[in-house]
Amino acid sequence: MNAVYDFFIKEWYFSIPLVIMSLIAAALVIWRLLLNNTANTDMDDFLPLFQQTLRKGGVKAAVSLCREEKGLIPSRLFIAGLEAADQGAAAMRRSMANENELEIVPRLHFLLAPILAIAKIATMVGLFFTVISMINTFNAIGEGASSGKAKEIGGHASKIGLALFATALGLFTAIPLVFSHVLFKDWIAKFEIRVKASSQKLITLVTNYKKDPKLLDQPEKEDAEDEDENDRARRKRKARAD
Repeated sequence: MNAVYDFFIKEWYFSIPLVIMSLIAAALVIWRLLLNNTANTDMDDFLPLFQQTLRKGGVKAAVSLCREEKGLIPSRLFIAGLEAADQGAAAMRRSMANENELEIVPRLHFLLAPILAIAKIATMVGLFFTVISMINTFNAIGEGASSGKAKEIGGHASKIGLALFATALGLFTAIPLVFSHVLFKDWIAKFEIRVKASSQKLITLVTNYKKDPKLLDQPEKEDAEDEDENDRARRKRKARAD
């Protein structure tokens, strides 16, 4: 415990930059987690309501419903596709592809670059501080040996272990960041698969609606429960938004 105290208090000019990097890294990871949470949408819950809204109110009503959602798929992807619905399925596909490439994907990768940068820099900064501290320690040992102060050499040698705390703190910062970055990339890959599946589903729904709105009807045994399901879905989304 004394060594830790000496590093954070006596060697504050080494510890403070590393601690600041750790705090910034933690803030970035939490920020990215919050963004992922708001970008996500329970499509199993949203699609039935969207389907019934499209059947009863048409494209305009479906666009209004999508604008109420916070998730990227309804609020960005579906709106881009619905706005191009009058031009056909090919136009919808192009519009959603452009929206995904220019808006959704950049939003998903937001903050990943600084997170990875801090993860790579933290280890090097810690090693750099360790090298500086060890150089100073060895210089002090050499001066003590040349001046014949043998008693002071042992005290300087104990600081070699203290210098390694900088490397340890750098690793302590970098390891969770690398792990978080890998998980974020995996989440993005899965989200992009959901985007493709949702795009195809939207094109199918709009195409069926143009042919005959009745094609969007649910089976007869579920028709009596449509309103209740829609009300439950709206209440659930409202509770999540609150």
